[in-house]
Amino acid sequence: MRQDGTRQTVTPHSAASLSSTGVRAPHGKSAGTLIVDSDVHPKASEAFPLGPHIPDEIREALRQNLGGAPTTGYANPAGSADRLDAECLDPHATARDHLDRYGITYAILQSPGMQASVVNQIDVGTGIATAWNRWQKQWLDADDRYRGSICVNMNDPQGAIAEIERCAGDSRYVQVLASGEQRDLLGHRRYWPIYEAIAAAGLPFCLHPGQEGVNNSVTPIGRVGSYFEWHTLIPIVYQSHLVSLVLEGVFEKFPGLKVILCEGGIFWAIHTTLRMDKNFKGLRSTAPWLKRRPSEYVWDHVRLTTQPLEEPDKGQDLVTLLEMVHADRTVMFATDFPHWDFDDPNRVFPKSMPDELKNRIFYDNAAELYGLPSREEVTARQPEAVAA
Repeated sequence: MRQDGTRQTVTPHSAASLSSTGVRAPHGKSAGTLIVDSDVHPKASEAFPLGPHIPDEIREALRQNLGGAPTTGYANPAGSADRLDAECLDPHATARDHLDRYGITYAILQSPGMQASVVNQIDVGTGIATAWNRWQKQWLDADDRYRGSICVNMNDPQGAIAEIERCAGDSRYVQVLASGEQRDLLGHRRYWPIYEAIAAAGLPFCLHPGQEGVNNSVTPIGRVGSYFEWHTLIPIVYQSHLVSLVLEGVFEKFPGLKVILCEGGIFWAIHTTLRMDKNFKGLRSTAPWLKRRPSEYVWDHVRLTTQPLEEPDKGQDLVTLLEMVHADRTVMFATDFPHWDFDDPNRVFPKSMPDELKNRIFYDNAAELYGLPSREEVTARQPEAVAA
């Protein structure tokens, strides 16, 4: 940790290579491309169960069914969010079937503990976050290409801070994670002590979809009628949190804080920032703590992920939209493995997209955010693995 609270670049634990098995040359079109996959979903399994990692103090509460949480009531019509030909239950199998197959240099784990904030009983929610954080170590130990997330219960600031401080000493945890479903919009000052701890740890704060709409509705004016509608409208949640974070002054208060809006789309951010900037001209007196235009806070502090990527018919239009969100510094690649709308790195971008921009999105933006080795460092250590 640097004195300014940011993290130093961390080299992987294996002295011989980037991972315990070495960085392997990817197959197909992505050969020669370094990739950080910022959205991989591991699950507990019989071989890697959650039970042994549950804190003793909440075991009786769980036995009494106090770990309950509301649900949206909307289910994927296939019965599962996972692909039929893939699973993410074993770190070794996932390394072989996903990391090796697609040449993933690093993978960021987004564990189910992200939903700790929707658990009705606050202490149980905090204990569940702790359990998933402990559980992730099995994956981190299995392959040095994995990086973990510190799950927190946003309804328990004291517990969240304790969990951040407990886990941040392990440099393999590279972000703090919560779901988009929260009891208040995230600019609310009840969350500021958590942001202070996140910033002090030199970590970004990641939001990932998880049961959005359980407290009220995914929309502000009524409930939707299907999973299709619910899934389409997730960006409304992120739009609301982003406006709250910016206009309530979170980024002015915590200038080192970075926020990742994962798996919620990208291009809605263009309209949202333009609208905030427009209103800033006439309403800035209502937010006197803002020293800059809202869009400047967004592009400096917010990061977006490519999956699900809204794709216009023309490849050049996609490039133009990416330029409008300053993708060379704000956008990170994600596959959402092993979910049904998985993005293959070999197919996600059009041929017309500049290689420099691809490299920024595939690797550099995430490496800089997470404190991973630079492209040059990786190439110097494993030239045979990244040679085209």
